[in-house]
Amino acid sequence: KAMCSGKLQTGLLVAGYFIYLLVGAAVFQVLERAAEKQEKIAAAQMKEAFLQNFTHLTVAEMEQFMKNLTEAIQNGVYPVGNESQIEDSNWDFSNSFFFAGTVVSTIGYGTLRPKTAGGQIFCVFFALFGIPLNIVFLHRVGKMLSLLCKKLGKYLYEKGMRKKKIKFLTLLFFLAAGILVFLCLPSLFFQITEGWSYSEGIYFAFITLSTIGFGDYVVGKQPGRNYFSYYRTLVAIWIIFGLAWIALLFNL
Repeated sequence: KAMCSGKLQTGLLVAGYFIYLLVGAAVFQVLERAAEKQEKIAAAQMKEAFLQNFTHLTVAEMEQFMKNLTEAIQNGVYPVGNESQIEDSNWDFSNSFFFAGTVVSTIGYGTLRPKTAGGQIFCVFFALFGIPLNIVFLHRVGKMLSLLCKKLGKYLYEKGMRKKKIKFLTLLFFLAAGILVFLCLPSLFFQITEGWSYSEGIYFAFITLSTIGFGDYVVGKQPGRNYFSYYRTLVAIWIIFGLAWIALLFNL
């Protein structure tokens, strides 16, 4: 019975966690999307005005243009290419879900962030409850992984191996398997999808999973690159399990 209720609790926790992220993503989308569209339109108009008058702009006007342009880019608006980009929102569902995940996991890249007052206040409360939920969730996933670890240990013990050696071997196994699954293979995947070098992929994977999250490298953000539709959602799932693996390592 304890086993059954444990499974039910785990199921509810996993479901609750993902529902929390999905609802958060939907709210961020509603709060931020319209404001972002206004920003994109303003940037496009600024570019138009510049292209019409750039031959006789004063130095001061030029400086102001550079300032506005820098601000737009910092806000994730790239006034490059044609008008169609106004329709592509940074706050589509995949991006919003990814953002919600980086908030609760405390990675916080800083490339996508709420700019409306409503979005910022919601973000505070979302993180306030989301971070503890994330810790509980990771702890539970880590526990499930450590059960696997125990099973492996038991199997080796029955084969007549000494306890100390078993401890060392299971730790080594989880370390090696994790490095392969969460660092080496994803870096290869990033190399292909993002066009980064392999070392940049390793760097990005480590900075992300250690929750440092500088935001100098972020997936799915390069203008002009074609990503497949659920790319960022997949990356979000990699992050969640990667964090659980790191939590397990500390447990071990």
